[in-house]
Amino acid sequence: MANLKEIRNRISSVSSTMQITSAMKMVSAAKLKKAQDAITAMRPYADKLTELLQSLSATLDADSGSTFSTQRDVKNVLIVPITSNRGLCGAFNSNIIKQTNYLIDNVYAGKNVSVVAIGKKTNDAFAKKDIVIANKSEVFDDLTFDNVSEIAQLLMDKFVAGDFDKIEVVYNKFKNAATQEVITEQFLPIVQVEANANVNLDYIFEPTKVEIVEQLIPKSLKTQLYKAIRDSFASEHGARMTAMHKATDNATELRDQLKLTYNKARQAAITNEILEIVGGAEALNN
Repeated sequence: MANLKEIRNRISSVSSTMQITSAMKMVSAAKLKKAQDAITAMRPYADKLTELLQSLSATLDADSGSTFSTQRDVKNVLIVPITSNRGLCGAFNSNIIKQTNYLIDNVYAGKNVSVVAIGKKTNDAFAKKDIVIANKSEVFDDLTFDNVSEIAQLLMDKFVAGDFDKIEVVYNKFKNAATQEVITEQFLPIVQVEANANVNLDYIFEPTKVEIVEQLIPKSLKTQLYKAIRDSFASEHGARMTAMHKATDNATELRDQLKLTYNKARQAAITNEILEIVGGAEALNN
């Protein structure tokens, strides 16, 4: 049986760890509320903007389509995995990295695949493969629409220039604090939808419908990326809060087991001392 000093040291170490994980859980819970409110408020606007854009685009002639809708033979692919800058959030980061590796090794096997890293964990995972062309992890230091717009503009410029034939975003979609869904979303070219005969678009457009679509597309793409990063940001805090909650529970259970072991060892040591004293007394009497 381990000596009492070793058990006391382990109890002290586990208790310290439990205090840290409990504090991290409370911090993530506080941040989660703000991040959750932000993505919940943004989703209806982003979804409606995308719906409007797709409805208008579906009614345009093929030769009046946007350069962002150009379909090319897929040879060069750009993937934008969104992870966090820090760990201790369960499988949050590893799920994104695993999905990105699946796309590289299976879906786009034989293609020229590059990565724009959003999150230090993405950069760390793919920098060794020498496929990271840009690291935009600093966006989480000041997560605003303007800062995300710069990244979206970079992606749009590279697509228009013909550097890449397809761009996809991989991120965790926030559902609740305990559940995140890994999403692979096509960023460019814009996904074409068939015109819906039930949609009433008998409007007078000023300026023209084509000009409106041309102005809406960049705004919609920037909003789409901003929503994905916001989703990932909320998911990160939810995953970290859940992971730290489990870690705190495990540390509490381990501490209780160590205390029980300590008490048993202490009781055994006391019993041995009593037996030694009684044995010594009996020897003197004889």
